[in-house]
Parts: sequence; structure tokens; C-alpha cells
Amino acid sequence: MREVPTASDDAPILVVDDDPKILQLVRMYLEREGFAVITVADGLAAVAAIRERGPRLVVLDLMLPTLDGFEVLRAARAESDVAVLMLSARGSTGDRISGIASGADDYLPKPFSPAELVVRVKALLRRAEPRQQSARKSFSLGDLAIDLDRHEVRRGGERIALTQSELSLLAALVRAGGRIVTREVLLDALYGKDEAEVLDRTVDVYIRRLRDKLGDDPDRPRYVATVRGAGYRALLDA
Repeated sequence: MREVPTASDDAPILVVDDDPKILQLVRMYLEREGFAVITVADGLAAVAAIRERGPRLVVLDLMLPTLDGFEVLRAARAESDVAVLMLSARGSTGDRISGIASGADDYLPKPFSPAELVVRVKALLRRAEPRQQSARKSFSLGDLAIDLDRHEVRRGGERIALTQSELSLLAALVRAGGRIVTREVLLDALYGKDEAEVLDRTVDVYIRRLRDKLGDDPDRPRYVATVRGAGYRALLDA
């Protein structure tokens, strides 16, 4: 597998859209907030930019020439955990859930407010920062070793590739010490209290993605249990 450059605080934000007006508008708003921005207009160029530039975040349109947004997302996820904010003119609840289920960290329907896009970008970037409210940075969950400073989860020394959103969700669960965590609390962990409207079902999609990567059977869970009508809890005594 080709090594992808590691994202850093001074790495650029990659904006991918085939509409030059949207590229210009998003670039202007992000640069106004002090972000470095690079733009591309098709899917193949997006995959190349992710591999060569190591962006800290990707704003990704769904409908693109050469490769569509889902294909770009699959290529990115094969070798990177970069945060992805997906854009699409298809804004139904089902479309949003499909975008999150495919590996996006957030989904913003078109037409969108550029100010809202900036808020969502900042929320996604905050997930990648070490959280200061808890001094503890290392946890065990069954046979998993979770290192929040390194943003890593390992089992038997082998790294399990999680996105920042999935890691934030897992961190919120293990920090609860085995107590039930409601969907509302998990949404706050993912998006922050100042975030724009999100869907409760988003948490369920993230949990399903997390379980898939951990190899956790929801009917016989080892790591995360569903508490019907209440939320989820980490099985710290597993």
C-alpha cells in the first residue's frame, strides 16, 4: 500500500467540486478563517491530491467527473483516515444516511450556507484534536488498546484503522466507564453542542461502522452493547 502523507495542522483542506463557483465560494470562506485550501474539479484529481498532499480534511462533492464522490471516498478510506465532509444536491434523510454509512464523517446537502460549512469543518477538525477535559489518554476495551494521544486502536499489536469520527465515538463510550451513553451525548461527542441539525440515526450508522471494523457482533457483543431505548455502553468488563 502506498504511504499517504500524514495530515498536520498546517496541511491544506482539499475541496472537490466540479462547479467553479462553489470552489471559489468555499475557498474564500475557509481562507477567511485562516485555512490553507487546495481545490480540484474531478474524482481522479481528488484521489491524487489525497495521496500526494495529505490534507487535514476533504470537502467532497458527490457528483463528479471521472470518479464520483463515493468512489473517491472508497479510495481514500483504503489508505487514509482523513476527515471527509460530503456535499450533495441529494439531501433526503436516506441520502444522508447512505453518505455516512459509506464512510463520510459528515454530510451537508446543497444548497448550503457557506457559514454552516465552516462550522461543520471546524467541528470535524476538533474531533482530531486531543481532548483536554480528560487526563487519561489510554484505555483497554476487552483485547483492544486505545491510545487517544496517538489516535490509534490496536488489537494484538495490529492497528485497526478508524476514522476520527469513529474514534471520537469509541472514546466517548470508554470514557463513560461502562455507563450507558445516550444518543444525544454521542451526537455532542461527534458534532459539538453548537453544531447544526444532525440526525439521531447518524449515531446508529456510526455504531454499525465501528462494530464492523472491530468485528463486533451486535447480537453477541464483546465491545459495545446496545441498551434498547437508552443508548449504548462499552463493555469494559468484557
